[in-house]
Amino acid sequence: MTRAFTESVVEDAALSWFEALGYRVLHGPDIAAGEPGAERRDPAYRDVVLEPGLRDALARLNPELPPEALEDAFRKLTRLDAPTLLERNRATHRMLVDGVTVEYRRTDGSIAGAQARVIDFDAAEDNDWLAVNQFTLSEGQHTRRPDVVLFVNGLALAVIELKNAADENATV
Repeated sequence: MTRAFTESVVEDAALSWFEALGYRVLHGPDIAAGEPGAERRDPAYRDVVLEPGLRDALARLNPELPPEALEDAFRKLTRLDAPTLLERNRATHRMLVDGVTVEYRRTDGSIAGAQARVIDFDAAEDNDWLAVNQFTLSEGQHTRRPDVVLFVNGLALAVIELKNAADENATV
């Protein structure tokens, strides 16, 4: 019995490969707001950051930082203010690579500065790797459902749209 070479077969294979690489694999509808395994907060599907995953990662990767510094890092990552998409992307890249600059008040009242790590580049296993298939996103009047979205520590870093390779009409 041969299995038809469809987009869903390619999607299942991709998810299996990511799982073999150490990713957790979840189905988009299962993590929607209101579901028992919810990792999303917005029932209208406008959220692209998995808030619990990002908050957990910031706390795990920066145990020396107080809660207010972790909250500052979370806010800076999720509410970027830059005039253009290119500038927002560059700022996000800098924070991912160099960490998020935060300030907090020490117990003696003085102000301290630090870099809150977002991704552990030295110990990849200390990051939360997640592949989600059929992840719904809404913006304005448009709703999209990419085949696979890859998250690292709650941040969407890659989108994979698969096509049926046997379909002569499939386009990129």
